[in-house]
Order: sequence, then structure tokens, then C-alpha cells
Amino acid sequence: MPIVQQLIVDEYGAFVGKYSGRLRVTKDKKKLAEAPLLHLEQVLVTGRGVGLSADAIRACCTEGIPIYFLDGRGRPYAAIYAAGLTGTVLTRREQLSAYGDRRGLKLAIAFAQGKIENQAGFLRYMAKYRQEKDPDLYQELRWCSDEVRDHLEELRRLEANTVDEARYQILSAEGRAAKKYWGALKQVIPERYGWPGRKGRGAQDAVNSALNYGYGILYGQIERALVLAGLDPYGGFIHADRPGKPSLVFDLIEEFRQVIVDRTIVGMVNKGVKLELDERGLLLEKTRRTLAEKVLARLEAAERYERKRQPMRVIIQNQARHIATYVRGDRPAYTAFIAKW
Repeated sequence: MPIVQQLIVDEYGAFVGKYSGRLRVTKDKKKLAEAPLLHLEQVLVTGRGVGLSADAIRACCTEGIPIYFLDGRGRPYAAIYAAGLTGTVLTRREQLSAYGDRRGLKLAIAFAQGKIENQAGFLRYMAKYRQEKDPDLYQELRWCSDEVRDHLEELRRLEANTVDEARYQILSAEGRAAKKYWGALKQVIPERYGWPGRKGRGAQDAVNSALNYGYGILYGQIERALVLAGLDPYGGFIHADRPGKPSLVFDLIEEFRQVIVDRTIVGMVNKGVKLELDERGLLLEKTRRTLAEKVLARLEAAERYERKRQPMRVIIQNQARHIATYVRGDRPAYTAFIAKW
């Protein structure tokens, strides 16, 4: 029997209970799935009308297994993990203090640099598979990659002392790089998907819905990593503070979107995977499960990091810890994760 590390609960009326060292998903007294707590990394609840027993929740919290909840568009609306994980004080004090000095500025620039570098890297990655069969597209993607990277120079030239002084310039460079990135990716999305270009909230097409759903799964991973590192997910640097907005999650996710979600979704559509929507413009349950499985599998895939290959999930956690050690003064600088495309 294969080891279950990611338990996905997406069927209406399903119930998650604890039975002798494992979680069991049932519906109408029929067993749908089972996962030993020993190997389980997370529980992802994507369906409506799902019930969880208090024993199952307690077991997950005791074993450090997070439970994430996503709506039909992939937007995370809740997460459950042990209350003790949020008990760190020193790191959070330094994190909030860093916002007002150069530590916060350097973090903001590093997040933006990581995003731009990985966007450019992914375009080069897509180009190399088209060098022989479509030389013109190969060259176009390479040019676009270089144009995306050109915006790094704007970040290097920034003269400021705090994030507030430089936020507009950072977001401007990041936004213009993203426009070129998505424009280039439009050339590799098959026409049959009718992709209108990148759209975020409220997207009604299959590709954007899939991207948004994948990002929703990634949000949960980022938030947990930050909490485990003793950081406040709501105390960001690039993204402005707003009630209920986990700004630091939105900051750190930028250097991982392309490596984990964009690569997964673009790969799926280039292989002709069907992404189906219902009459409301929401992804069908079968499509959501396929997307969740693919993104979670990508999180377990290994990448070169700090001289050895490590799962992306571990890399995210280490990057969160690097933020914490940097704001505390235990690390001289924070460097974004850049994939070896």
C-alpha cells in the first residue's frame, strides 16, 4: 500500500475521523480513504459539507499536521494547526521592527528579485524544449526572458532606507516584468484553452482558474512555514497592511509561484490535460483533485538548494527560517530562492 502524505478531502458529505493511529475518510459508512498519522504531512479540505471529528483535529495538531480549507476557486479561508506554534515572541518583535529600517527594504527587494529571476528562468526553461521544433518561438521566449530580467537593474539602483520609501518603485518594476512574463507565456498556452491572458480574482476561464487554485494550495504551505519559523504571516514588507490580509504570505510566495504552480499548470495544458468548469465558472471536483495532486506532488519534488537536492516543501520552510534569522540579526542577508532551471 502506498504511503499517503497528502490527504485530500473533496467529496460532499465526507467525514474525517481518527481510528487507531490513522485518519479515515468515510461517507455513508463507506471508507473513501485512509492515511496513517505517522507519514501524513497535511490534510487538504476542498469540498463542501465535510465534517471532522474533534479527535481527528487533536491528533493532527499533536502530530504537527496542518489542515487547510479551500473554497471552490482555490481561495484559502481557514487553516488549523497547533496553538503552540504561534508562541514565539522575539522573532515577531524583530520582524515588526524591521519594517521601519533597511532590513525590511532589503527583504522586499529580495522577494521581488526572486520573483523576476524565476519568471525569466521559467521562460528559458520553456524555450529550450522548442529550440528544434519551433526556432522562432524559442528565440522569442529567450528575448522575453532577457526583457524580464532587465527589470532587476531597477531594483539594484534603488536608493532608499525603508520599504515605504521604495514600495512604488519595487511594485512598478515587478508589475512591468510580470506583464512581459505573462505575455510570453500566452504564446505557449494551446489556443484550444482560449486563455485571455493572466487574470486573478474572479477569473472565469479554465487556465486562470487552475492557476488561482494552485496558488491557493501554495498559500497554505507558505503560511505554515512562516508560522513554524516564528513569524507573523500578517506582517509583510512589499504588500501593504490590510485587515485580514496575510501580507508576508503574499511576499514570500512570489519566489515560489513559477517554480511550483506555473510550471505545473503550463506543463499540464501542454500535455492536453482537460480543465473543466461548471456552469458557474468553477473548476469541477475531478479537475480540482487532479490539480491538488499535481501541485502537492510538485511540492515533494526535489530541487538543488544549499549544495544538495531537497523537496520544495523543505526549501519553503528553510526560506521562512532564513527570514526569521535575518530579522533577528543571526544571518547577514536574506537571499531569495532561485531555481536551477
